[in-house]
Amino acid sequence: KVLLKYFTPLPTCTVGEIFELKAELNSDKKEKKKEAVKKVIASMTVGKDVSALFPDVVNCMQTDNLELKKLVYLYLMNYAKSQPDMAIMAVNTFVKDCEDANPLIRALAVRTMGCIRVDKITEYLCEPLRKCLKDEDPYVRKTAAVCVAKLHDINAQLVEDQGFLDTLKDLISDSNPMVVANAVAALSEIAESHPNSNLLDLNPQSINKLLTALNECTEWGQIFILDCLANYTPRDDRESQSICERVTPRLSHANSAVVLSAVKVLMKFMEMLPKDLDYYSTLLKKLAPPLVTLLSAEPELQYVALRNINLIVQKRPEILKHEMKVFFVKYNDPIYVKLEKLDIMIRLASQANIAQVLAELKEYATEVDVDFVRKAVRAIGRCAIKVEQSAERCVSTLLDLIQTKVNYVVQEAIVVIKDIFRKYPNKYESVIATLCENLDSLDEPEARAAMIWIVGEYAERIDNADELLESFLEGFHDESTQVQLQLLTAIVKLFLKKPTETQELVQQVLSLATQDSDNPDLRDRGYIYWRLLSTDPVAAKEVVLAEKPLISEETDLIEPTLLEELICHIGTLASVYHKPPSAFVEGSRGVMHKRLPAQSTESPDVGTAAGGSAPEAAPSIIPSQGDLLGDLLNLDMAPPTTSGPPPPTTGMQMGGMDLLGGGLDSLVGISHSVDPYAATPGQLVNPFWVKWSLQTVIRRSDGVLCLQVWLPAMKAKGLEISGTFARRAGVIQMELILTNKAMSVMTDFAIQFNRNSFGLAPAGPLQVLTPLGPNQTIEVSLPLSTVGPVMKMDPLNNLQVAVKNNIDVFYFSCQYPISMLFVEDGKMERQVFLATWKDIPNDNESQFQIKDCHLNSDAASSKLQGSNIFTIAKRTVEGQDMLYMSIKLSNGIWVLAELRVQAGNSNYTISLKCRAPEVSQCVFQCYEAVLKN
Repeated sequence: KVLLKYFTPLPTCTVGEIFELKAELNSDKKEKKKEAVKKVIASMTVGKDVSALFPDVVNCMQTDNLELKKLVYLYLMNYAKSQPDMAIMAVNTFVKDCEDANPLIRALAVRTMGCIRVDKITEYLCEPLRKCLKDEDPYVRKTAAVCVAKLHDINAQLVEDQGFLDTLKDLISDSNPMVVANAVAALSEIAESHPNSNLLDLNPQSINKLLTALNECTEWGQIFILDCLANYTPRDDRESQSICERVTPRLSHANSAVVLSAVKVLMKFMEMLPKDLDYYSTLLKKLAPPLVTLLSAEPELQYVALRNINLIVQKRPEILKHEMKVFFVKYNDPIYVKLEKLDIMIRLASQANIAQVLAELKEYATEVDVDFVRKAVRAIGRCAIKVEQSAERCVSTLLDLIQTKVNYVVQEAIVVIKDIFRKYPNKYESVIATLCENLDSLDEPEARAAMIWIVGEYAERIDNADELLESFLEGFHDESTQVQLQLLTAIVKLFLKKPTETQELVQQVLSLATQDSDNPDLRDRGYIYWRLLSTDPVAAKEVVLAEKPLISEETDLIEPTLLEELICHIGTLASVYHKPPSAFVEGSRGVMHKRLPAQSTESPDVGTAAGGSAPEAAPSIIPSQGDLLGDLLNLDMAPPTTSGPPPPTTGMQMGGMDLLGGGLDSLVGISHSVDPYAATPGQLVNPFWVKWSLQTVIRRSDGVLCLQVWLPAMKAKGLEISGTFARRAGVIQMELILTNKAMSVMTDFAIQFNRNSFGLAPAGPLQVLTPLGPNQTIEVSLPLSTVGPVMKMDPLNNLQVAVKNNIDVFYFSCQYPISMLFVEDGKMERQVFLATWKDIPNDNESQFQIKDCHLNSDAASSKLQGSNIFTIAKRTVEGQDMLYMSIKLSNGIWVLAELRVQAGNSNYTISLKCRAPEVSQCVFQCYEAVLKN
């Protein structure tokens, strides 16, 4: 029924009904006219189309009856947009009503004009609105203030031209608190759509006026004023304390929205108070009771309060550290309230209250709600990790729960015990025997994976570890990926600990993972283990059995920068979603990034932001390289002083009976002098290994392109060339795979490049030392230099290649990632960076967007450094991390970059400056490839 109204036409009044209503609307009797308008409004409300009566209803505006006037205005607001030409008929009445002796009618007229979103009417609204903003009656002024915001939404330019914004600012000093509140609300709404307009220019004098009005206006007026106060940054701790003292009484308000807005202001201004101040501890005590009171409301309000409390507890747990009992779950709480309370209980758990918390959690684990029980069992494990002194008691509680033999309780307990083992290694392993007893009852992937990890990690302490893991191996292909990966790792661990007993088992799992599996993650991990074990078992032990870092106490804490922003949005949807507004508010409007104030401020200077002090002498400017594309031949590109020999191409055979080669012998003490990587000249490597080795190169070398077919066999008389580029140890490598799909043998291979933008040329001959027979494939690594002849290409990174063999000469084009040209000495000094940035003309600056990237600034910086993109400095402005970076190309061109990363926002902004701006597009593509790889 709800959907039907979207697919069927709206009901319309019959001709008879319209005729009757029209007659009644034109009646001379006031009561009959009023009843007719009521009938029209009733029909409009149920969805009937009564727009045909527009002129007749407008004629009813000329009345002194306030009730009738309100009904007519209601009709106008609804139909003015569909009948703009006829709506103008009402303008004269509006203007006349704005000068009526009755303030209620004046306010009603200006409110209605603001709600009629028709451009033609807005022109006539300006003069009445100006008069109403300066009306002697505060009710009219407060209504007019809101009308300015509505008019701004329709026509922003008109509002600015008419000077209404300045009038609104003057209303902040109004004697009536409700006028002040509405002026603040209007300015705040306008400011949200224009974040950089600085409309609310708050200063101590205006703040004082707002605080004065706070005590006298309505509850919604108080919310507007408190939200405005939250955007103000006090000058010092004394002003901060003064504001806190005047806002604190709002904590006892009956309206929960007022309470949360007051908490938001206090949480922000507390940042500026010294912690040793007596008032600071007093304020902490005052914040607890109102938050606790919010939990006695209905469940929906409780949930909103709990989501906000969750943020507050993460920022300042000391506020509610003595209020643990209020978060104990009640039997009739909805599940969403129960789960939220449980989360806060864990955050507040400490050595002082852990006994009480554990007793509660153990009780919850016997409830009937499966989701709640699982969360309760997990909570016990989190308590063990958080409060070290309670770990033994927590483990004992978990063992008691395992003895209940309730399937989902047992499985959840095993998952959390795995985490406890990670936190406290070699301390509680005595419980492993009890866990192994429940092996057969595990049917959930996470629980099975946890149990397999425990068996593999402590294989030397479990006599029948091989039998236990072999039982999982029987249904290997039916297991989830999580279990398969864990089983592969566990069996490799077992083999490294007990090599003589488990060789057959490890060969079986490696074969299953690499040859019988379609999962690329599983295959790759299998090949990595296979190669490690077969070439260097000692290294395998160091990698696989390495000491693991202890897991952190709190793995689910919100990232600090995001938490600061969310604290500034307490009482809004952002605090319920635990996401910044930019994550769920579409478009730029309304998205303003906020941060808590700091007691000390950073200099905006790039050099000092990174901790360096500015030297007295002016830094040198890197000399200009001229116009890259205008005259590439004029660039001075000296050859490198050293050039390493081309690395040998190597292969490795897999197959035969012993999958591990000499790995087992090495483990048990027999050494081999044979190099497992060595291959006799012309010996073909296993195609499976060729494919895997190249994939490894592609994944590990930042900026490397995916393997591409550059020259198809049908265009080269049976010779197929695939390849990619990589930079290793400062040398650019062209990785080639040559495949002979012809019937004849191919020999005498040679390669040559055409002139190109950056002078790429082969540093040596193409090393194909033996004839390439039919259906054979060979992998060749060709080192490249950057001292060849230069010519502008389109696109800039295009490379034209000629390959010759005994059959013919073949030509193809490919594109190399420009990151191959980023050299290792591209880290610029901070002061040189700053001076160079200023020296490069602004016209040379390009800005790009990198979308759907989910790295924080530190991870991004680390990843980029692997491609010789160096971070010079980092600073944080309004919750946004700004990374300043430098890149040096092989021909001496420098590229400077500013990368902006906002917590919670997957879209990055990057600005690039270069004396050869034509390079910027290619550099941006490299950033995108590296960060998204």
